[in-house]
Amino acid sequence: MSSDTLAHAPTAPETPGPAAVPRIVPQRRYGQWTAAVVVLVLLGLALASVVRNQAFQWDVVADYFTTGAVLRGLWLTLWLTAVVMVLGFALGALLAAFRLSANPVLRAVGSGYVWLFRSIPILVQLLLWFNIGALYPTVLGVRTVNLLSPVAVAVVGLTLHEAAYAAEVVRGGILSVDRGQVEAAQALGLGRLRRWWRIVLPQAMRSIVPPAGNMLIGTLKGTSIVSVIAVDDLLFSTQLIYHRTYQVIPLLMVATLWYAVVTGVLGIGQHYVEKHYARGTEQAR
Repeated sequence: MSSDTLAHAPTAPETPGPAAVPRIVPQRRYGQWTAAVVVLVLLGLALASVVRNQAFQWDVVADYFTTGAVLRGLWLTLWLTAVVMVLGFALGALLAAFRLSANPVLRAVGSGYVWLFRSIPILVQLLLWFNIGALYPTVLGVRTVNLLSPVAVAVVGLTLHEAAYAAEVVRGGILSVDRGQVEAAQALGLGRLRRWWRIVLPQAMRSIVPPAGNMLIGTLKGTSIVSVIAVDDLLFSTQLIYHRTYQVIPLLMVATLWYAVVTGVLGIGQHYVEKHYARGTEQAR
């Protein structure tokens, strides 16, 4: 083959090389890291001041942390929290049904109850129930003076107070369920009770559990107010001790640490309950 033929022969197209991948440079967040360092330094200084401050008397805190009087007060606080939450949500569910009812009288009663008990401070409610004998000396021929013990007054007052908030939590959870879900269950021929138990309640619980968990923790801490009517709860137990020993700060720290421990445990439980009811949703991943 001549050189002219080779010179005019078509050449194979060149295979393009791999395209250059642009290098992604992460955004530098100097402000966020600086703020984080400042916050950590401040937290460290605050923690060091608490640990080194002799006024806290941490040795006294350790001595009284697991004494019998404190543990008995802690047990009464836990018992009172559990009873109030169960009774409060039972009454709250009934009030929520009243507020969602088509009957205007029931709606008015439910709304009036919620308005009234959310308007009166819990301390005022407890004192009113504690002095019920001054308002109604006899009821149906029964003398009301000293009829209710301080613990019974605490259960009644806290339950009626919590029921007003529980009613709104339950009502909000039910209203969060799409109406189409109920209509689809009706189309499938499911009975009213089964619709509520199998369709409405599981979906409503996703909206009920977070505020209910906050209510539980709030009730735990709110039980400390019953010390004003001489209920021997955790706070009142520590008060009895420091009235005798004059070690106010360390005994208050004993109560504070126990409240923090129980609140932490309840927070962990709330996390797993929320995770259970959020199965199959974006939040559960």
